[in-house]
Order: sequence, then structure tokens, then C-alpha cells
Amino acid sequence: MVDAQMVREFTDLLSENGVITDEVGLRSYECDGLTGFRQVPALVVLPRDAEEVAGAVRLCAKYGMPFVARGAGTGLSGGAMPVADGVVISLQKLRRILEIDVENRRAVLEPGVYNLEISKAAAPYGLYYAPDPSSQQVCTIGGNVAENSGGAHCLKYGFTTNHVLEMEVVLADGSVVTLGGPTGEQAGPDLRGLFIGSEGTLGVATSVTVRLLQTPQSVRTVLADFPSIEAAGDTVGDIVDAAIIPAAVEMMDSLAMEASEAATGAGLTVDSPAALIIELDGPSDEVEAEFEQLTAICERHGATRLHVPQEAEERQKVWKGRKAAFAAVGRISPDYIVQDGVVPRTRLAEVLTRIADMGRDAGLRVANVFHAGDGNLHPLVLYSEAAGEHDAAEKLSTDIAELCVELGGSLSGEHGIGTDKACSMPAMFSSDDLAVMHRVRLAFDPDSRCNPGKLFPTPRLCGERPGKYQPHPLEEAGVIERL
Repeated sequence: MVDAQMVREFTDLLSENGVITDEVGLRSYECDGLTGFRQVPALVVLPRDAEEVAGAVRLCAKYGMPFVARGAGTGLSGGAMPVADGVVISLQKLRRILEIDVENRRAVLEPGVYNLEISKAAAPYGLYYAPDPSSQQVCTIGGNVAENSGGAHCLKYGFTTNHVLEMEVVLADGSVVTLGGPTGEQAGPDLRGLFIGSEGTLGVATSVTVRLLQTPQSVRTVLADFPSIEAAGDTVGDIVDAAIIPAAVEMMDSLAMEASEAATGAGLTVDSPAALIIELDGPSDEVEAEFEQLTAICERHGATRLHVPQEAEERQKVWKGRKAAFAAVGRISPDYIVQDGVVPRTRLAEVLTRIADMGRDAGLRVANVFHAGDGNLHPLVLYSEAAGEHDAAEKLSTDIAELCVELGGSLSGEHGIGTDKACSMPAMFSSDDLAVMHRVRLAFDPDSRCNPGKLFPTPRLCGERPGKYQPHPLEEAGVIERL
């Protein structure tokens, strides 16, 4: 429990403006972008630099308080939902770009820097930061590290983990460590890679060094309409089979396009069953040759329209239509849940057919917009809270995530597990798998105070009975020891 002495110590560390205790202020932090999960924290603190973050974590350790590090709160898995009687450590004031190292193509950032701001700062030097989540205008690099975010261009360029070289991290006891190195390499286990995507359960990143890439010489984009989702899915497979690796391949169905077109006027064909946005980038000669192949493949699969933006502004308008899709769905439904799962590319048509059937059985609509190139789905389950449809929508969303596992995929591509899918983890991992993951976590945070209640299924969340730990024979023999 938070008491007056604790509040005084946090205030001494951070000033009165750095501590929130009033109910209205606390409620501003009760959830992230997944608003179906809410919890009012006991205290919110707003450190201004890495030293104050470490000091706040040390105070939490002193009082045995659980804490949740929070960036912009744009996550969609309940990963930043506070803990009852816990502290939220907001990183929104740590927003400095500390360095743009042009010679070595690196940028050093505080965790509160918005994703898009990195590329804006690097642009004058002919450089940019590749990972581009749809929320890149408002999501932060700290949150991207926590979730291992990707984005439309991850097919060619990879996820956050492929672009983070080094991090300064505050551990659960307030100590500060460096993970990775100037080149991304570190002697011994890859602790940098382990930390990225750990959803705030291993510590708090206070400085992130990222790799910058040279701006491509040429970019070509096509918006292609198709007579069916199956035709669009088959097109994606044939593009990759032709040894063409686009920078991005995005798919939208008619429901998603209806919402996005109403919001953006991007030029989407709302009565088309499916559309692909495909982008190539690189050396001009290579791009032109591959673009000719790409459009031929689209035509072979019955594309009903090929719209090729000629100017950068026109291309950006098409991408605005794609990246605004999540928010735009609010125009056609009072409430919705954004799901995130992965299936093999070869099963895209199958999974979308199954999702449509599941939606009909549940009496709910599902809009689809996703990264088709790597099979990363983002189904949007549409429902009305006022009509009492929340529980049905929640069940459908969970069933879709577990369907992805059934078809040989994953529970999450980039949004994380958080609170939303913790109970589904046994669908993908055995009890032994989960036990090993939990032991790794305890090596960083023995008291499980960093973002507790996330990632792992717990009796509180799922009604499960935790199994008894079985020691390894080498542990019983004294050769190894349990952390």
C-alpha cells in the first residue's frame, strides 16, 4: 500500500509535479490501447531522466512495490495496464534524441521518443529508421522495444530487434546495466535480444541505440484490387516465390477499406473484396525490373485494378489509408477489439475463411487489415458494448488468436501477449516451456515486481492450478543450481 512516507520520498526525488496521487490523474493511466482491461494504479511517477528512473525503481524495491513502466500507452495487449496497489513509472518526459551518429549510422534515444521522430531527425542526413508501426506518430521507441514492434516494412527489414544495437536498462533492484554494444554484439548470451520483446517484465530501458539505414534510391508502390481474398493471398505467395522481397505487402478486406476510405479518402475501392498495397525499394534499376514482374503477377491472378502512385505525396496518401485503418473502424462500429496473430503465408486464405465463418457463428463482423508478406494478421472484431456483445467479442478474439496457433502460427506477431492473451499461452507452449521462461524472468527480477501479471497464465487470470516444480537430475546431483 502507498503511504504518506512513500509519497514524500517520491516527491523528494521527482518534485511535486513528478508524482500523481489524485483520482482523476490516476485514472488517466488505468489502461493502454486495449481499453477492455482497466486498473487504477496506486501512484504514478514521472521521472525526467535515467537517473530519476533508477531512483524511482529503487524506491519501489525499498517498499516492495510492483511497478509498470509506461510509454505512450498505445499498446493493444493490456501490457501497460497498471497493477492494483502498484506504481506506474511513466517515461513520457524522457523524449530527447541524444545523438545522431551519421558516420556510424546510429541514433541514441531516450525511451519516450516517438518512432516517427527518429526518421525525421535522421532525414537531413539521408538516413531513416526502418521499423514503422501503424501508430508510429504516437508510439515510443521504449514501447517498441518492449513489444518488439514491426510494421508494414518488416517483411524486408525485420522487427525492432533487428535494429536495436544497445540499451541502458534499469533492473528491478534499481541497478543499471548495458545490454548489447555499439555494433549490437555482446560477449556471452544475447541479453539484448532477450530483453527486446519481454514486455517490461525484465526491467526498464532508459536509453536505446538504434541502427539507421540509408534512404532508398527508388521507391515504387502499387495498390492492387482483387476479386477475392484467395486471389490476393495467392499473389503474395507467387511474389515471394519469384524471389522478389518487397519492402511491404499489406492486405485489406472490403470492410476495412470501407472504414479507412471514409476517414482518409485514400482512393481505396470499397466494394473490392480485397486489396494489396505492395512496395518495392532499393536501387532504381532493380526496383524497375522487379516492379514489372510484380505487376505481371498481380494481373495473372486477376487483379481488377492496379493503381500506381506517381508522386511521393500520392504514395503517402495510399499509406495513410492503410495506417489509419485501426482508428477508422470506429466509423463503422461503436466498439472493436484489435487482435494480432501469425500464420504461414500459405494458409492466409484458409485462416481468413475460418475467421469469416467464426464471425458469422458469433453474430459479429470482423474486418481484416494485416501484413500479408509475413502472415501477421490484425483482425478487428466489431461489436457494441451497449448491446451486450462484449463477452462474445472477447471470446471470438481469443478464438482467432488460438486458431493461428492451430494453423502452425503464433499468438502474436508484434502487439505482445500482455494481459489479453496470457491465458492462451498454454495453447502454444507446454508447461515446461512456460516454466523455463518464468525462471529466466526470475533471474532478472526475483520478486516478480516488474510488470507482474503479464505474459504468463496465472491462477488469478485463468483459473489454472500451477504445477509443482520438478528439479532436473543435474540439479539434484548438485552440478547445477536453480536461479
